[in-house]
Amino acid sequence: MCLGIPGRVVKIMPGNGGQLALVDVLGAQRPINLGMLEDPAVAPGQWVLIHMGFALECIDEEGAQQALSGLELMGRGAAGAEAPDREPVARSADVPHA
Repeated sequence: MCLGIPGRVVKIMPGNGGQLALVDVLGAQRPINLGMLEDPAVAPGQWVLIHMGFALECIDEEGAQQALSGLELMGRGAAGAEAPDREPVARSADVPHA
């Protein structure tokens, strides 16, 4: 399993055999390689699932929103929110030294 980030195609970039697109991910635009798609003929406005600079598959807007929601939840966990049913994990600074 890999972590895929949804992005919306802004435009197909000239050259590169039509396999490079400018893709918007939450306001950041990056060039993404379309060469791994089964059908790399995508159009502006379409959503793609991206991993390490490559579009892996085309997805619909609903799938993109679900993926973005999941990523948002993961980001909240990384911000230090503890699960309510677990004891906090002791960090090295919390452990008394002998």
